[in-house]
Amino acid sequence: MKRLSLALGVAVALVITGASAQSINLTGIYKCIQICRGDLPGYVTQNGTELNLLTEAGLSSRAWPDWFSPANRIWIDALNYSAVYSPDGMLI
Repeated sequence: MKRLSLALGVAVALVITGASAQSINLTGIYKCIQICRGDLPGYVTQNGTELNLLTEAGLSSRAWPDWFSPANRIWIDALNYSAVYSPDGMLI
């Protein structure tokens, strides 16, 4: 029973740490500069740790902090890859 409580406590601590690791707000308008599929701006709206993306090609997707590096990467579900963002949130 003691092991189960310890394992549960560690798991909760890891989840809380991962969820709070992304403290920057990425909401804004972004311009694609590499491997672009259109010339319109991209939009990001953030609600907590969840992100809604609209790419320069008009593709809508959801994203969230990358599990392996939540402090500087997001995982984009529909595109099946992660993206790095700058510490000031100005570049993705």
